[in-house]
Amino acid sequence: MNYWHYGNYAPPHPIPPALPRADRGDYTVAGHWLLARLGKRVLRPGGMYLTRALLADVGVSNADVVEFAPGMGRTAAEILARGPRSYLGVELDADAADTAALVAGQDNVRVGDAAHTGLPESSADVVIGESLLTMHDGDAKEAVVAEAVRLLRPGGRYAVHELAMAPDTQAEAADIAGQLAGAALTKVRPMTVAGWEQLLADAGLTVERVRIARASPLALRRQIVDEGVWGAIRFVAKLARHPEARRRVRQLRVSYSRHRAHLAAVGLVAKPAG
Repeated sequence: MNYWHYGNYAPPHPIPPALPRADRGDYTVAGHWLLARLGKRVLRPGGMYLTRALLADVGVSNADVVEFAPGMGRTAAEILARGPRSYLGVELDADAADTAALVAGQDNVRVGDAAHTGLPESSADVVIGESLLTMHDGDAKEAVVAEAVRLLRPGGRYAVHELAMAPDTQAEAADIAGQLAGAALTKVRPMTVAGWEQLLADAGLTVERVRIARASPLALRRQIVDEGVWGAIRFVAKLARHPEARRRVRQLRVSYSRHRAHLAAVGLVAKPAG
C-alpha cells in the first residue's frame, strides 16, 4: 500500500464537511472545537509564531512529513507552502480529517490514531504534533512519542508544540490542570518544560531546540496576528450572536488569565539519539 502522496495535491472537497462535534451545543462541546466553530483556525497555545519557528527549525522543504492531529489544517497549509516531498496527516476525528483534507487534499489525510498510525517504520524525515500530547495522560503521551520515534529516519526531526506550566508545587500543578480542563471540557495535562524534555529523552530522543512563547490564545493581539484583522472581527461577531459560546469563551479567558504567570507555550525539536 502506498501511504505517501507526491506531486500535485488532490482537489478539495466539493462540499465543505461538518466541523467536529457539530451535533453538540456550544456549552457542551470541547473548547478547541468551540473555537473552531466560531471561526478560529489557529488552535495552538503559542500561535502561528511558534508553529512557523518550529517548521523553520526542522526544515520541511523536500522532506517526507507526517503531522499528528492536523485538526483544522492550518499547520498543514504552512507545511505545504514550504514544498515538502510528501505530506500525510493522521487525524483521529473523522470530521476534522475531512476539514484538514480541504487544505491538504483528500488522499493526504487519513483517519487514524497517532499512537498507532500503521505507517512504515523509518518512513518520515519530519514528524510534527501540536496540542496533542497536552490532551493525553502519561502512558498515552509516551505511546505517541514512541510512534514518532518509530516513524523517523536516521537524522529525522520530531517537533512538538504544547502547553507548559511552571507551578510552585505538585498540588498547584494539579489545580491548574483541573481548572483548565473544567473550562475546556477536555483533558488538559500540561507538563513543565523540563518534564516535556524528559518525556522526549526517555523515548531515546535528543532535544536540539527549546522555544518558549506566551500562552495567550484568546488575547486580542494574538487573535489579530493568528487570524488576521477580518478573522478576528468575524470571531467577535460570531460571539455576539451566540450567548452560550460567549459564556464559554469568557470562562476560557478567565482560566488562562488567572494562571498566566504559570503557563507558557513550548516548542521542542528533537532527533533520534545516536
